[in-house]
Amino acid sequence: MEIETLLQHIDLGEDQNIEFKAADGGLPKDLWPTLSAFANTDGGCIVLGVREKQGEFEISGVSNPRSLQTTFWNTHNNREKLNTPICSDVKVINIDGYNLLIINIPKATPKQQPVYINNNPMTGTYKRGNEGDYRCSKEEIQQMFRDASNDAQDSKILDGFDFKDLDLDTLKSFRQRFSSREPDHIWLSLDDQQLLDQLGGWKRDRQTGKEGLTIAGLLMFGRERSILDAFSHYQLDYQEHLSNDPEERWTYRLTLDGKWEPNLFNFYYRVYLRLVDNLDVPFKLDQYYVRKGETHVHEALREALVNTLIHADHQSSRPIKIIKELGGFRFSNPGLLRIPLESLYKGGVSDPRNPNLQKMFQMLGLGEKAGSGFPQILRAWKEQQWFDPLVSEKSDIGVTEITLPMISFIPEDVGQEIKKIVGDSYCNLTELDRIILALVHQFGEISNFDIQRYRKEHPRDISEHLRTLVQNRWLRQAGRGRGTRYTLFNNQFSQPSLFSSSEHLPVSSEHLPVSSEHYERLKKIAEPIREKGSVKKELVEDVILQLCCEQYLLLRTLAELLGREPDSIRNHYVNPLLDRGLLELKHPKQKNHPQQAYRTVSC
Repeated sequence: MEIETLLQHIDLGEDQNIEFKAADGGLPKDLWPTLSAFANTDGGCIVLGVREKQGEFEISGVSNPRSLQTTFWNTHNNREKLNTPICSDVKVINIDGYNLLIINIPKATPKQQPVYINNNPMTGTYKRGNEGDYRCSKEEIQQMFRDASNDAQDSKILDGFDFKDLDLDTLKSFRQRFSSREPDHIWLSLDDQQLLDQLGGWKRDRQTGKEGLTIAGLLMFGRERSILDAFSHYQLDYQEHLSNDPEERWTYRLTLDGKWEPNLFNFYYRVYLRLVDNLDVPFKLDQYYVRKGETHVHEALREALVNTLIHADHQSSRPIKIIKELGGFRFSNPGLLRIPLESLYKGGVSDPRNPNLQKMFQMLGLGEKAGSGFPQILRAWKEQQWFDPLVSEKSDIGVTEITLPMISFIPEDVGQEIKKIVGDSYCNLTELDRIILALVHQFGEISNFDIQRYRKEHPRDISEHLRTLVQNRWLRQAGRGRGTRYTLFNNQFSQPSLFSSSEHLPVSSEHLPVSSEHYERLKKIAEPIREKGSVKKELVEDVILQLCCEQYLLLRTLAELLGREPDSIRNHYVNPLLDRGLLELKHPKQKNHPQQAYRTVSC
């Protein structure tokens, strides 16, 4: 880290990827949980020799920095303390006569995770969140161990499962589609078990002699009851949101309901037809729903759907969710990326979580090899001059999302709404300013990193433009550091993120009758929380109860007032207050109501 950048951080305070510690008495004990958290999230930097005093940070320096550096390396390389020596860049710098020890922690690869301390992964594994470091749950740790294994997740033999757990009609349909594409393929002469063996759906362990149905075979061809017996949290969810009525949660939904066999093969063909239905670009499918004069957009949707199914961590408790809306699509699967995000956008690198499932789809002409699938999606969207697809990892819940908006950059109606926000200043906006405002309008909220997907400016330049837009009260800022998100300040014009939760829907005066005077009063109440990074939970709860004392408030409004992420407010504060009977719901019979709001029970 450059000295100038470090001084800026000291002036602004800690954030998602930097933490200061005084280190007056040697290496602080809480250094190691923070190191684990940085390594298991996005990497970061620990600076020893900076202390906090009355909410401000100041350089205090460390004594005997070389000795401290040696102590760090000795502890770092002790497997009883840290299971994976992750660091390689630890140095001493001098600022105005004060020595500081800078510890740079890289992001651990999936094969290195989890990085844990004290020789105990279940209690010593941490991640970085908006509220600071937190101890990972058992499910998060198990997910990291699954990704670190050299064995393919879908190649495991399932004890107690056999051909009776398969839907033979599905297997027959697979043969028909395979035959239509490769009529002379030698595998078509095999019986069902032999074919399944070639596909990776049936396996014999050469060391033990044990054989049986694999995870891939059950997921691709299994019966509903059998799949649920193996994976109790298995959930496929396809939704269409094609109505402007906020009271209508979806216009169509396909999920597990006992009316069909919800294996991945059947799910793919049912969902793909609906994804491309009414698509405003010409194409044709043959009788087997295989490409025939189709456009690149159809290829892209097929790739996105297949990738969602083959890259999912099917042992997670999170669902596979696919949403089609008037403005685009979202594909969400449990499991984080196994390659760097930059490599995904560039293409050419592939590390499938379920290679046997990938092979099964490829035999049907579905899914690309060698990491070329996502570049095909980018190409299709660029040809249509739509917003580029946006990939985001939600590390706190272990989910990857791909957003495919079918909207052009700054359409006329969006430009008009931006003009309403900035007024006469619109003509003075730079091109980058307008693009940022259009991106926030489109996605509901966005970060500096997200903007970099659309612009070539340096992140520092983007930060300066974001800061100006915030100062002019055109954007609202929430969070800190790399976790900082931006929304339109005047949310009456803000469109919902294509695939955000229902609490992010646009707010009209009918649902949120908060006058500007009242809102300013609420801002003053929330100021102690909004202006500080780390606050005791009890204080945040007390402020929330004060804010909701006079009337119902939406989760989004609470998040804006407190300067926190909506999910964080809901999970850490609102839900516990509801459980304790201190808050009440505006719509108690519909917990997930699009305009759900909260009020204090007794002020």
